[in-house]
Order: sequence, then structure tokens, then C-alpha cells
Amino acid sequence: MKKIKYYYNTHTLRYEKLDTPLRVRLLQAIGFIAASIVTGMIIFAITFRYIDSPKEKYLRQQNDDLQENYSVFVERVKQLELQMDELENRDNDIYRSIFSANPIPDSARIKDIEQKKEVKLVQTMGESELVKSIGSQLNNLSLRTAYQTKSFDVIGDLIKNKEKMLASTPSIQPISNKNLMHIGSGFGYRIDPIYKDLRAHKGMDFNAPLGTPIYATADGKVIDAGFNTGGFGNRVVINHGYGYQTLYGHMLRIKARVGQDVKRGELIGYVGNTGKSTGPHCHYEVHRNGYPVDPIYYFYNDLSPGQFDRILKLAAASNQSFD
Repeated sequence: MKKIKYYYNTHTLRYEKLDTPLRVRLLQAIGFIAASIVTGMIIFAITFRYIDSPKEKYLRQQNDDLQENYSVFVERVKQLELQMDELENRDNDIYRSIFSANPIPDSARIKDIEQKKEVKLVQTMGESELVKSIGSQLNNLSLRTAYQTKSFDVIGDLIKNKEKMLASTPSIQPISNKNLMHIGSGFGYRIDPIYKDLRAHKGMDFNAPLGTPIYATADGKVIDAGFNTGGFGNRVVINHGYGYQTLYGHMLRIKARVGQDVKRGELIGYVGNTGKSTGPHCHYEVHRNGYPVDPIYYFYNDLSPGQFDRILKLAAASNQSFD
């Protein structure tokens, strides 16, 4: 039921019915609507600016959690990288040194990583910088781990073959020399007995009577046994594997033959005076990875510390070589 409004007319001193013109009513309605819209917009702006919606609250909380987790993740990745660096250093400096294996150069590790760029599992998660960063770090660690695993597999094989490797490493003198009286000349620059100038002497000379037995200093395969025109006369060369070769020169007679497998301590020939030699002796060389090394550090199986110290002093004497 429509409510009827009255007002008191002071001129007629009577209550009269109030009739509001249509124009006024329209203006009132428009004003009310406009005020409502403006008020609503103000309330919406304040709410949007200072009050989060449930979804925004959830997303904000999720973002905060992601940021916190990312910081923890980055720190963990740094720790893993440090651990991986330590493993790689141990691999090169300790594990491979123990087994006389060549260290893996950093360039080889990097090259192997570059060849395996197909490992992009994590990068398929999205294109954001955060995900790219995580993916890159995980890929790098994954590839380094895979490469390190391969290296440890190699070391595992070396461990299995340790006994064989030790047997194939030169570790005794080529002639019986318990009293150490047969050291004629050591490794290094010595006076040449023929040309009388200072030349590199790449082995050790063991002077001994003609016919003194010469023994293989480690297990291996004979790769040369015969007369050598380069000055060694009758010589024997044994390949021991693992980067080692030994040479025995100036023999009177050769007992070993090419292709023969020999054991440490096995007779391979006899002391002689063949080739460029000024007296009966055995010229003995040790080569590692193609380079001559001082044989004196490969006599540890049959020398005591005191004997080693003595032979070290004898070999260091600046004298004339026998060849």
C-alpha cells in the first residue's frame, strides 16, 4: 500500500496532501543511484587496495613459501656443488693417483657435459626465470654426477685389478744386488765414456761380471728382444701395461723372446758388453707414459730404508756412465 504524505499549510492552516512532481522524483532517484555507484566504487577501491581476496591471500602465501623454499634450495645446490667439487678433486688427486691413473682434465668433463645437453627434464616445467635457474643448476649437477659415476666405475675396475697392477709395476733391481756394490752410474746427466761430454743418461748402469743373470722387474709382455743399432746392443724391452715399460741393454745373451709373457723375477738374459758399452754391465731404464723416469724409485720391493738411502747416494754421484 502506497504511503500518503501530508504537510501543514501555514496559509490555509490545514494539513494538505503532499504531491511530489515527477521531475523531482526522477532527480531524487538519479541522485540516489549516482551516490550509490560512487560509494560502491570507493568501497571497492579501498577493498581492492588494502584487503586481499581469498584467492589473492592464497597466491601471496604460496609466493612467500616459494621464495623461502627457493632460498633453501639455492643454498642446498651450493652445498651439492661444493661436495661435487670435492669428489672431483679426490677423484683426480687421490683415487686416480693411488692407482697411477691419469687425472680427468676439466676440459674433458666440460666437453662431456656439453655433449649431453639433451637432459632438459626440469626445464620443461616452465619459462620463468626461477624455473630456468633451477633447471640449469639441476642439469649441471645431474651431468656432473653422471660423469663422476662413470669415473668411479673406472676406479672400481682399477680396484679389482689392483693386484695385477702392482705385479706389473717395476719394483726390484734387474740383477741380484744385495750388497749394492754394482751401481755404476745413475739417472741424469753424466759424462759420456766415448765422447767425453755431458749427456742425458736415461737409466741406471749395474756393473757386474759377464753372464750375471738379468731378471724382469715386473710382470709384462716382451715387445723387443734382439740387437739394437742405437747403442744398446742386445736388449730386451718389456711392456708392463699401466703406462710402464722397462729396457735392459748390453746383454751377452738374450733368453726372452718377443711376445713372451714374463713374471717379475723371471730370467730374461745375461749381463754383457755389447753395443756402445765400455765394460760389462746392464743398462736399465724405466719408462712411464712414454717418458724415462729415474729407476731408483722402483726398487722398493727388495730394499730396506737404509739400503735405499745408500743406493740413492751412490746413484747421485757425478761419474762417467758405462754407455
